[in-house]
Amino acid sequence: MTETLDIPRVSDPTLITLRDKLIAGTPLDADDGKRLFATPDLHGVGRLAHWLRSKLHGEVAYYNRNRHINYTNVCALSCKFCSFYRKRGEAGAYEMPVEQVIATAEKAANDGATEVHIVGGLHPWMKFDYYLDILSGIRARCPQLHIKAFTAIEIVHFSRVARLSIRQVLTQLRDAGLGSLPGGGAEIFDERVHDEVFKGKVREDKWFEVHRTAHELGIFSNATMLYGHVEGTDERVQHLLKLRDAQQRAIDDQLPARFNCLIPLSFIPEGSELGHLPGPTGLGDLRTLAVARLLVPNILHIKAFWIMQGLHLAQIALSYGCDDLDGTVVWYDITKREGKGTNHQELHVRQIERTIRDAGFIPTERDTLYRTIERDESDRPIMQAAARMKLGSATP
Repeated sequence: MTETLDIPRVSDPTLITLRDKLIAGTPLDADDGKRLFATPDLHGVGRLAHWLRSKLHGEVAYYNRNRHINYTNVCALSCKFCSFYRKRGEAGAYEMPVEQVIATAEKAANDGATEVHIVGGLHPWMKFDYYLDILSGIRARCPQLHIKAFTAIEIVHFSRVARLSIRQVLTQLRDAGLGSLPGGGAEIFDERVHDEVFKGKVREDKWFEVHRTAHELGIFSNATMLYGHVEGTDERVQHLLKLRDAQQRAIDDQLPARFNCLIPLSFIPEGSELGHLPGPTGLGDLRTLAVARLLVPNILHIKAFWIMQGLHLAQIALSYGCDDLDGTVVWYDITKREGKGTNHQELHVRQIERTIRDAGFIPTERDTLYRTIERDESDRPIMQAAARMKLGSATP
């Protein structure tokens, strides 16, 4: 299929050598990343990213049937970019009982979901058993439901609460039913940005330690980048290259798991302490998604998370390097796009598939590990084809 792809056209001559490196399979470097962010030829950048996306995935665009569960918004941290957290006793603060989380997951499974995505604040007083009970309870009621849960920041918090090592925490969570880790908490891997926006949150060394340990234990994970606040494009480039290097080490070391997907997250300033910032533009979103695809070819999937970018922009992003729109979601407490006062942010499967088709791609339902889902007449998943992940090679 690679031989039939047209060579992507660029109007900026400075992108020609970069394009030649891309076609030759030579990894792009930091200077290339800076050039991609600086060039006025946005459409050329998009065409380069689309070329690589087509090489990896053809005309397929993925989605899944999932349900987000945010078990508490009570958090020991007070990150400036976050409009989600509350202090205990503050108006709007909540804590879900274990049974409520399990019942929510069970309803999602009965409605056809193949995944629950569970994250929350760093609650100062919840015991480690709370999280184990959630996992084991969901596993007992819904044995086929994949549980993607707990960011690296939460894992470090659990290790402190339980006075266990990160490896011990992850092992116990895995044994209780944890299927994979989400990528949240990465934000931007830069000391200046960290100290200005989320001081008190664990730094990049701990984030990578959690994910490396998870991969060693056979637990797949995702990676994120929160952009459009106080960072510059140089920090975005360095962040992406650090993720690429970590993925390459996992590949070279032949670990049993690695990063599934990279999700660049568009910062939404409303309701946060950074509400005075403008946030990224739509064109900036497209450029950042495209650059992520080009700089990190060894993480096979790039997600345009429609909750953050908006559905219409995410649709366009399928032609700017992205191959995944996420899923049906249903409830999402972390952010509310365009001033919506509700966390009921849901898409029906028909809407997602139409969005993908209208963009010129083939909608394909996947599970969390990017295995294709097919369904019987009663809408139950009946088959998962082999994963598209090529675990034994350094390149996709």
